[in-house]
Amino acid sequence: MSEYTPPQVWAWDKESGGKFANINRPVAGPTHDKDLPVGEHSLQLYSLGTPNGIKVTVLLEELLEMGTDAEYDAWLINIGESDQFSSGFVDINPNSKIPALLDRSTNPPTRVFESGAILVYLAEKFGAFIPTEPSTRAECLSWLFWQMGSAPYLGGGFGHFYAYAPEKWEYPINRYTMEVKRQLDVLERNLENRQFLCGDEYNISDMANYAWYGALVLHNIYDASEFLDVASYKSVIRWATEIETRPAVQRGKRVNSVWGPEEKRLPERHSAADFD
Repeated sequence: MSEYTPPQVWAWDKESGGKFANINRPVAGPTHDKDLPVGEHSLQLYSLGTPNGIKVTVLLEELLEMGTDAEYDAWLINIGESDQFSSGFVDINPNSKIPALLDRSTNPPTRVFESGAILVYLAEKFGAFIPTEPSTRAECLSWLFWQMGSAPYLGGGFGHFYAYAPEKWEYPINRYTMEVKRQLDVLERNLENRQFLCGDEYNISDMANYAWYGALVLHNIYDASEFLDVASYKSVIRWATEIETRPAVQRGKRVNSVWGPEEKRLPERHSAADFD
């Protein structure tokens, strides 16, 4: 890789950035006017079946599984078609990233963006999957925010340079590989003596971390399983496998999905009957 000398003032090159260059830009705000669809339920989710989207649909399906009134409409936001830059979506999430939630049961309606914030909001709203005892709650929130801070190194860092950048560059791949393996080791050491991240109780911190690190160790995202030697993280694999067998997790993974086998896709979800 040739040495790079930064210019005095950086200028945006629309052609750089690899596979997903068309969805990244250095400014915020909408690019076009378009209202978001609205369904019959109080909870309106606008998302895509990426790890960040899966976190929320898994929680919603878990809430429904336990009998709460967490019915929701899930609308597809196709980031490849710039849906996230519509005026309607930017009104709910000024950061133009999925997922975004609108709770119409409040007056005025409550917008929630950032997947971790949505998990906390829903868990508190329905009184489930978030501990109430102070020490355990702190542990749960610590692992939740650990994931929020760590996953960008996995997705935007390792995933980008290993799988999506226009060329393979040794320095960034080595840099982010080292960090991803350190993160896996953090999880491995914690899960060696715990069933779930906080102990014996499954909660939103497990859902959030499973969406990213479960996909990494079980489903070969970025075609990097061998490269990262994920098989060596046996406790992480055990934990992710246990979570993945849950019926609500299986349903949540299908919502807003546009990839994989046709029978597993559910681009929109408006009732439990949509899974049939």
